[in-house]
Amino acid sequence: MPKVLHPHITSDPAICSGSPCIAGTRFSVRVVVGYILRLGLTPEALQADFPHLSLAAIYDALSYYYDHREEIDAEITANDELSAHAEAHE
Repeated sequence: MPKVLHPHITSDPAICSGSPCIAGTRFSVRVVVGYILRLGLTPEALQADFPHLSLAAIYDALSYYYDHREEIDAEITANDELSAHAEAHE
C-alpha cells in the first residue's frame, strides 16, 4: 500500500516534543482530535475559533489521525494521565 502524504502535518523534536502538528503552528493533531472527535466541534467551528488554521490543515490532521490512530491515541492517553496526575497534586 502506498504511503499517504500529509502536507499540512509536520513533526519536529523541537516543537511540542515531536508530536505531529499542523505545519507552522504548535497545534498538534492530538488537540485537533480532542476538539473534533471528543468535544464534537465541527472542523468549520474549530477553524472559526482558530482562524490561523485552514480547513485543509484541520482535515489533514484528522486524516493523519486515522492513518496513525494507535500513535495518536497513545499520546492522548499519556496526556490524559499526565493531566490527571497534575490535578491530583494541586
